[in-house]
Amino acid sequence: MLIPFASVDPWKGRTAAREARRLVEEHGVRGFKFHPSLQDFSPDDRMAYPLYEVIEELGVPALFHSGQTGIGAGVPGGGGIRLKHSNPMLVDDVAVDFPHLKIVLAHPSFPWQDEALAVATHKPFVYIDLSGWSPKYFPPQLVRYANTVLQDKVLFGSDHPVITPDRWLADFEKLDIKAEVRPKILKHNAARLLGLVKEDA
Repeated sequence: MLIPFASVDPWKGRTAAREARRLVEEHGVRGFKFHPSLQDFSPDDRMAYPLYEVIEELGVPALFHSGQTGIGAGVPGGGGIRLKHSNPMLVDDVAVDFPHLKIVLAHPSFPWQDEALAVATHKPFVYIDLSGWSPKYFPPQLVRYANTVLQDKVLFGSDHPVITPDRWLADFEKLDIKAEVRPKILKHNAARLLGLVKEDA
């Protein structure tokens, strides 16, 4: 099953909000991806708030790239990409101002893993996905939280083609994750977040 996500330009303000509504209502889009560093915006910039308001109303998730990006790495000036926009603490204001907006912090948020864990444990609708890194490189605190307090809020992801699902799953198999937590991370948490199952299922 393919579940479509889309991306819209938050700089378009209310035009972006209308576009998001159309994509969900007419094309079945189930979530929106933002890359603050590439789109050159701070997630807590008020210009994006009309867009978040519509996404919250529609009940679909907003997924934010977090942490460093390989895009622009090694290029003079990083290709103009500002890493600061992808600090997960900038999403904390969004979670406060849109308390029912489902938010996913994409990737282990290097070098801000602790900030991501803090936001996800503090805000009930903030999740963390594990894409973009091989599980063998996950920091120990991420594994510890995934096994315990965040076991219902951590999501599988590979970031294919950067990491193939097969490679990611093979490395995940070697990780010290409790047997009862593995199916939550690999399937059940995402199914619940995307509304594919009832909350009490």
